[in-house]
Amino acid sequence: MVMSHNKDFLDSAFNNPEQADEHFMSLALEQGRRAFQHQEVPVGSVVVDWDGDYPRVLAEAHNRRAIDGDPTAHAEILAIREASRKKGDWRLTGTTLYVTIEPCPMCMGAILLARIDRVVFGCGDPKGGAAGSVYDLSDDPRLNHRVALTRGVREQECRRIMQDFFSCLRREHSERDFILKSWREEEK
Repeated sequence: MVMSHNKDFLDSAFNNPEQADEHFMSLALEQGRRAFQHQEVPVGSVVVDWDGDYPRVLAEAHNRRAIDGDPTAHAEILAIREASRKKGDWRLTGTTLYVTIEPCPMCMGAILLARIDRVVFGCGDPKGGAAGSVYDLSDDPRLNHRVALTRGVREQECRRIMQDFFSCLRREHSERDFILKSWREEEK
């Protein structure tokens, strides 16, 4: 998909990386909201190709683990697969992956194998992040590729969507537990 933005934005994207990061993270957040609507963990990801005259979105994806019944259907993996198909190459050099939460070890492995140049993420993942929180695979000298990281882009929005999702999930579990408890009490 070629960006449908005006020429001024496209020109400024090369001159103002922070503005470009904010814009592309907004696309990842929209994907995260789609995941939320499907009762998936609300992670969204976008792969942008920076080789060429203007940045070009190659792929957008959101988590689909429950929808697809596939434990590997993380937003990053799905976006990388689609970007590789569109680019016609498994090597995604010249690209940046935008994701709402710090990638897990599986996703960082795929990012490194795809030779993605840069990862931009919104909020850290203190329980499973592999870009500095728990592990740091981005700059491991034992691996044959390194990836540049930019952390904290639209961090509060990215964190809030995750917190809102898990808050809803806890409420649902709490309501379910309350109903099950009342049924047990009725059986006595």
